[in-house]
Amino acid sequence: MKITKTLTAMAVALAATTGTSAMALDELVVGYFMEWPTANQYAQHNKLYDEALGIPVKWVSFDAGTAMSAAMASGDVHISYSQGVTPFLVATAAGQDLQVIDIAETYSDNNNCVVRSSLEIDADNTNELKGKQVALPIGTAAHSDFLAQIGHFGLAESDFKIVDMTPVDSAAAFASGEFDMVCGWGGPLRRMKEHGNVLLSGPAKEAVSGVIYDVTSTPSSFAEANADVVTTFLKVTSEMNT
Repeated sequence: MKITKTLTAMAVALAATTGTSAMALDELVVGYFMEWPTANQYAQHNKLYDEALGIPVKWVSFDAGTAMSAAMASGDVHISYSQGVTPFLVATAAGQDLQVIDIAETYSDNNNCVVRSSLEIDADNTNELKGKQVALPIGTAAHSDFLAQIGHFGLAESDFKIVDMTPVDSAAAFASGEFDMVCGWGGPLRRMKEHGNVLLSGPAKEAVSGVIYDVTSTPSSFAEANADVVTTFLKVTSEMNT
């Protein structure tokens, strides 16, 4: 994975122009994706965010960006670190007032789909995937990647039987013999690969799916009312990435 340092610095500068904090917080709640070994986890573990902000920071783990959107909508989470672009766009398209305050990371090869080994299907005979059952988290980067890859091979979503499932659950189901194809990221993806193969990887996959990245997001109302908090959070994150 590659942390985008330049954009982090730009985000800090932009946040600094939005004004000062107007809402006193007793605690900052940050959603994070624990599958990624990101540099800011050092600051998380050593409470450097708490020290810089002057308030406790509660970290809540999620296994999908869609759940992060729901948590921000309910007010249970103030900032989501490393939310997938796809769930962010799905939420904003549905009317949720979120904004990107940073680019968290890129991870094109750490997001993929895996076909069961016993099917003996690879990039040369993908037509045999028609009618197969696929487990993937709908509305996420893994879903977008799946659509891009099957489109590249001349297939459509309607050619498959789709089951909406988190990567953690689908990896376990795949290991027990369920599903013909599964899509996911991080640790679950590594476990999926123990029982199957990917169709595309490296530059070939990136040429089809594009660069996959996560953002740091927050409700616009929170950013406007707590500009100092957002600025400090991004500043600490930037320091961990340098």
